[in-house]
Amino acid sequence: MHQQTFAEVPFEQYRKPTRREQFLNDMNRVVPWAQLVTVIEPIYPKANGPGRPPVGIERMLRLHCLQQWFSLSDPAVEEALYDSRAMRQFVGIDLGREPVPDETTICKFRHLLETHQLGAQLFAKIREHLATQGLQVSRGTIVDATIISAPSSTKNRQKKRDPQMHQTKKGNQWYFGMKAHIGVDSQTKLIHSVAATAANVHDSQVLPKLLHGQETRMWGDSAYSGQRDVIRQHAPKARIFVQAKAHRHRPLSEEERARNRTKSKVRAKVEHAFLVIKRIFGWVKVRYRGLAKNTHWLYISCGLANLYVARRRLMAGA
Repeated sequence: MHQQTFAEVPFEQYRKPTRREQFLNDMNRVVPWAQLVTVIEPIYPKANGPGRPPVGIERMLRLHCLQQWFSLSDPAVEEALYDSRAMRQFVGIDLGREPVPDETTICKFRHLLETHQLGAQLFAKIREHLATQGLQVSRGTIVDATIISAPSSTKNRQKKRDPQMHQTKKGNQWYFGMKAHIGVDSQTKLIHSVAATAANVHDSQVLPKLLHGQETRMWGDSAYSGQRDVIRQHAPKARIFVQAKAHRHRPLSEEERARNRTKSKVRAKVEHAFLVIKRIFGWVKVRYRGLAKNTHWLYISCGLANLYVARRRLMAGA
């Protein structure tokens, strides 16, 4: 991060640190920048020959993280850097010496990560870092999915909706978009498995991708009620705590309702991960067309969400 200069000190005697500054300071401390840079370095352009040298990897990665945390497009993050002193300090930019990377440079970096599918590798690297800090994946997994909306309008250049997104009905409401499926550790609340599909894919079809195989306990909502054989196949040692599902001609008994309430007390932990991704990071609607780009965004968001959830434990052990 950019260090404050002597010229800036006299003019900020009564300045109060903002919540954004505190958030960026905390995330700067917990994100393993050096380890993530090693993932990107093999495919990043090198400064060979004449011409302007490429922007540093860590600086571009910090810009990419700002896009994730504040739900910013490529032009918006460029303007935000000119507007926000806290963001410039986080990225390490001094406008008196250098300009902000333009939106084209930011877009090319994002496309580079998407083309080489580095989202999953960065997510795995963050998981490794958390494991070395003592935040191991336990034997309990909670699975769930949430809908990420997509624009349903056809007022665009192609005159049609995104063909890789689909509509689905939940309750009495129709939704159009994609689904984010995650597997969350029941003790640490950290995401260990991620998958993305169109919204019309049933939750149970992605279940094998969300189990790591060493579970002794598995929780899920009623969407996974008919998947006991699949769970036994991929997690043979797991005790299954899936909520019972009511049917039209067979309502739940009081005993089944009581069991569902008990299971929900544990299963609710998966909603904390969705809270971070959708409410704190603001990813309630897809930003790009196609599943590939949004899957990359999902992997990065889940990795950064893990660091956010574990930030106090990481800073306490630093």
